[in-house]
Amino acid sequence: MLTPLQQLLAGLSGVIAGMLSGFFGVGGNVVLIPLVSLALGLTQHQAQGLTLAALLPPLGLPAVWQYRKAGVPLSWKVVLAAIVGFAVAIPLGSAAANIVPGNVLRGIFALLLFATAIRTLRAPKEEVEADHAEIPPRFVWPTVLAGFAGGLASGLLGIGGAIVVIPLLRRLLKMSQKQAQLTSLAMLLPPIALPGVLVYAQAQEAMPWGALVPIAIGFLGGAFLGARLARVVSAARLQRGFAVVLLVASASLLFAALRSS
Repeated sequence: MLTPLQQLLAGLSGVIAGMLSGFFGVGGNVVLIPLVSLALGLTQHQAQGLTLAALLPPLGLPAVWQYRKAGVPLSWKVVLAAIVGFAVAIPLGSAAANIVPGNVLRGIFALLLFATAIRTLRAPKEEVEADHAEIPPRFVWPTVLAGFAGGLASGLLGIGGAIVVIPLLRRLLKMSQKQAQLTSLAMLLPPIALPGVLVYAQAQEAMPWGALVPIAIGFLGGAFLGARLARVVSAARLQRGFAVVLLVASASLLFAALRSS
């Protein structure tokens, strides 16, 4: 049983993660995992499994609605292709996370995120200002690849697949920053992380499932606020902010890898 203080801390963790998700289009796991781990005294694997479970409901729906209300175009064909890749990869990543020490993989992935952040910061401003509704004729396999990479990262590292999917969508499909963020949010509306949650639930004992409700409620409110803020922020500033999130995630993963080595 969780204490009232732990319930409160779990809810506040959800609010912070939700605002990050709504504003930058990421899953919020980058901050939710360490916050929940600290608040509830969980291991890394328990925190990863719990956060994946907390984000199974369509908590990003208010954020998707806000982006669409602002006129950001969305292709459901692209979303579906990304979901296919994600759903195939997440159980693979989750299974690997529970049987293989992740410090080396975390270190490698941290370097990849760092390189992506630098490239995002150096991208010309005109690349992110315009939203284009056109879909490239050959979008399926690049989008499936982006979703697969996101699912693998989500299951293996628990950092949220959107932090991988967004830069890949921008690079492979030439999407704007807001289009990529909206696509990643829409991709997470179905419970596509369920296979990964089942793997964690089977491998880990004493999971504090009672924290799911306060985390989910907090995330829902935070995502709505974050998406409203994103509507009034320029694409260039959003791009720079997203790069900072990538840098923070990179540093966190590298620290975790060094600490566990």
